[in-house]
Amino acid sequence: MRPHGPTAGMVFGIASALALAGCSAAPQPQAKNGPTIVSLNPCLDAILVEVARPEQIGALSHYSHDPASSSIAQNIARKYPVTGGTAEEIIAINPDLVLASTFIAPATKAALEKAGLRVETFGSPASVDESTDQVSALAQLIGREDAGRQLVDRISASLALPDPSSRPITALLWQPGEIVAGDASLIWDQLRHHGLSNHAADMGLGQADRVSLEAVLADPPQLLLIAGGAAGQSHPLLDRLADTHVVQFDPSLFYCGGPSIIEAGRRLNEIQEGYASRTMQEVAEDAG
Repeated sequence: MRPHGPTAGMVFGIASALALAGCSAAPQPQAKNGPTIVSLNPCLDAILVEVARPEQIGALSHYSHDPASSSIAQNIARKYPVTGGTAEEIIAINPDLVLASTFIAPATKAALEKAGLRVETFGSPASVDESTDQVSALAQLIGREDAGRQLVDRISASLALPDPSSRPITALLWQPGEIVAGDASLIWDQLRHHGLSNHAADMGLGQADRVSLEAVLADPPQLLLIAGGAAGQSHPLLDRLADTHVVQFDPSLFYCGGPSIIEAGRRLNEIQEGYASRTMQEVAEDAG
């Protein structure tokens, strides 16, 4: 939407979309099925496809049809139509509810609300608890509280319960762009549940700070989770870190919360099993 307000052509397009929606032969959804929904955010998309009935979903965000930005398997995401996020497209669908990020463009939100559409916005959760609260809130909005509770239970079950007597494993999550995640982030809340401690914080680094290959080599963690493709993140010198377990970690696992927490938990369990096996092998070699 243009920053200085809609043009005459845009007004005509919106009016035509409203007329088309009003003339549609599609019946209004039954109360038992809940409202029809359009989502404009890929993280909300991921929750929506888990808790909504398929017939409730009018459209997902276009990000969910892009494997590089989606947290949803493409064979699932492509079952649903998408929009580019313009007011004209959404009004033409005429949903009962629009789900959006708190960063939705004010002009788009205003246009949707002026057309009589209900818009609900959600922020980015910074902890597992905030994420499960978001799942519950979204599920309640669409009349799917039971499905929301089931997803929350699955998320809770996916979280590891580390032995409180064991020392945390120092870990560095090396993200795309060679940056690190801060302590007060959703992914680090998840990693702590798996008995890991933030090596970046020990290095004096915060959210989105860059860490170079040289810095990693000079002060390596016990576990290096590489989630980026920069030259330094694939350098052969990393293989020479004798006391560091180096593994790949798909960045799509930490784009969002909700069901992504479950997938991230599975991957972290695999990584920890590999780390434990490596440690046991090293102990055996030292003893031999």
